[in-house]
Amino acid sequence: MRILHTSDWHIGHRLHDNERQTEHQFFLNWLLDMIETHRIEMLIVAGDIFDTANPTNEALSQYYHFLRGMIQTSCKHIIIIGGNHDSYGTLNAPKDILRYFNIHIVGKAHENCQDEIIVIKDSADKIQTVVCAVPFLRDRDIRQAISGESYADIERRIKDGIIRRYRMLADCIQTYKTGDFPVIATGHLYAAGGDFADINDRSERDIHIGNLGQIRADQFPAEFDYIALGHLHRPQMVSQQQHIRYAGSPIPLSFSEFSDDKVVLLLNFERNHMQGITQIQVPRWRKLVRLKGNFTQIANQIQVLEDGQDRMKIWAEVKVELDQYEPYITQKVNELVKNRNIAVLKTQAIYTHLHQSLDEQLGNTMALHELKPEEVLRKKCESEKFDIDGYPDVYSAFKELLSEMEEND
Repeated sequence: MRILHTSDWHIGHRLHDNERQTEHQFFLNWLLDMIETHRIEMLIVAGDIFDTANPTNEALSQYYHFLRGMIQTSCKHIIIIGGNHDSYGTLNAPKDILRYFNIHIVGKAHENCQDEIIVIKDSADKIQTVVCAVPFLRDRDIRQAISGESYADIERRIKDGIIRRYRMLADCIQTYKTGDFPVIATGHLYAAGGDFADINDRSERDIHIGNLGQIRADQFPAEFDYIALGHLHRPQMVSQQQHIRYAGSPIPLSFSEFSDDKVVLLLNFERNHMQGITQIQVPRWRKLVRLKGNFTQIANQIQVLEDGQDRMKIWAEVKVELDQYEPYITQKVNELVKNRNIAVLKTQAIYTHLHQSLDEQLGNTMALHELKPEEVLRKKCESEKFDIDGYPDVYSAFKELLSEMEEND
């Protein structure tokens, strides 16, 4: 059986308030073609279909148009689980209708975990595979809050709750393990040792409180022939276990992912034996770049970028290294890309000199409280290499604020 594993589409995503609808449409069209080309029999989407719990009409339209297109392909079964970004209400709303088309939706955890077991059969009513479709497990699905419990207690109970859920499912599918077909589990969680695309990206961090829910690869039951995970945006194995994998996101969702490979995973099962896993590269329709250096270096980096008009506009994050304060950084950077098929989405100034505290400047000559407010301002400006005399409006504003404070005193 040929199974495709993908995840973390984040339809409706915006990068620094720039919409990604065109990129997502390119991906969904490519996915439909690829499924036909590789004769995929089942598709698994491991959570975070949408970027927000309240997707726009455009995002919903893309999703449903894709599902309509899937019905016309060789792929006869689709498994979709909810992620931490998804609204289970939005995903589950049409699930009874979609089930008639062999599209199985598990937007939230069921009270009875047996309801998450999906038996996939062919046209002759023969079992092809069994899927334990575990969605994102919210805290309330796996533990009951107890007043006064410690951090260590919360950590233990979250982990125990996740492990218990998979163990219960593994016990429920024991009768299927005698068959000659694979048993697959899904999940949308953070497994211990997983590699974040961006440590500062809250969409990957804190899936449970402080990521307390992370579990080790050896804590997944051995009964599962493959575990299809979502949540982390980089494709990766968990603890080098070939059968436990994150597919990653199909498009880069932050500039930290600009150089990451984006893939979907093709699983090839012969009966219940894994014959191989193939990473199929997802095309990159829009190039994301990170530029860093002084103005001259950044200008040179921009010069060599290939930005033909037949391509989608390049999106850039620029970090300008400066020795001293300089105004209008964003405008100056935008001038560098003028008449180019490049848009700068984020500009950041990085001051390379070491900041010297006021106490260090004053040394043993005087104490800070001995200085007048105007002198404190000038000392601070000197430490930042900011010429206050060149900006009389700034100094006037300071004097005005100082005067108001003195009047209030």
